[in-house]
Amino acid sequence: MIDNATPLLTVDDLHVRFATRQGLIHAVRGVGFTVGREKLGIVGESGSGKSMTGRAILRLVPPPGSVTARRIDFSGTDLLGASERDMRQIRGKRISMVMQDPKFSLNPVMTIGRQIAEAYRANSGAPKAQARRRALEMLAAVRIRDPERVYGAYPHELSGGMGQRAMIAMMLIRDPDLLIADEPTSALDVTVQMQVLAIIDDLVAQRGMGLIFISHDLNLVASFCDRVLIMYAGRIVETCRAADLHNAQHPYTRGLLESLPRIDRPATELAVLRRDASWSLDTAEPRP
Repeated sequence: MIDNATPLLTVDDLHVRFATRQGLIHAVRGVGFTVGREKLGIVGESGSGKSMTGRAILRLVPPPGSVTARRIDFSGTDLLGASERDMRQIRGKRISMVMQDPKFSLNPVMTIGRQIAEAYRANSGAPKAQARRRALEMLAAVRIRDPERVYGAYPHELSGGMGQRAMIAMMLIRDPDLLIADEPTSALDVTVQMQVLAIIDDLVAQRGMGLIFISHDLNLVASFCDRVLIMYAGRIVETCRAADLHNAQHPYTRGLLESLPRIDRPATELAVLRRDASWSLDTAEPRP
């Protein structure tokens, strides 16, 4: 039986810093949240720390970046204290991450099927025939009409939507408990975007997974997720239920919402977000 009450992931006081010639850059500052078997959205402008938070959880921040936290606990496992060998067992197998653009995530000289099968065989020891069968099943699960053709295709032969579906198949083939989706629909047109979201929604519901959905699209997150974290300058400035996002109170969130065009309220000029220096100094709201 799936336990929806116990958090899968607990992050407490997460910091990501980069040492540069100009000094120390604080990309993520004191972020804390929990994720259960739910859809958690993280929204904010480019540079707010959304993607870096997702990468820090899996310890994928490259040098000269450094990650510190009071606690990053995944189902009883201390991710900060885990060895690199232990992390290889967690990445992909228990926590998967879908990157923004499949063209930069897929190996251009390997067929799609070989890459998905390789992800399945990693640390599992499954024979090639079984890995091929599972890869074809996953391609069908992400609603690719001709799995056999796509299995033998190279990344450059696929459209953006097909490439993103192949990435989702690769990340979910090992039945992870948590999926981190970093703007998985940002490069897609609206029709394909909704198809990909429907696939993710179905797979998350069927498998009882947790989802961290990183996006800059407030309307999308409000309609797709259960809870939302709003980030600004590396901090969480507000948390709320996704259904209540349009009633958010923080001036930054209000500014983002008011800068969006609306069909029901046409305007000659869109509102401009007026920033306050105190937003980057305030501590985050109490975590749910």
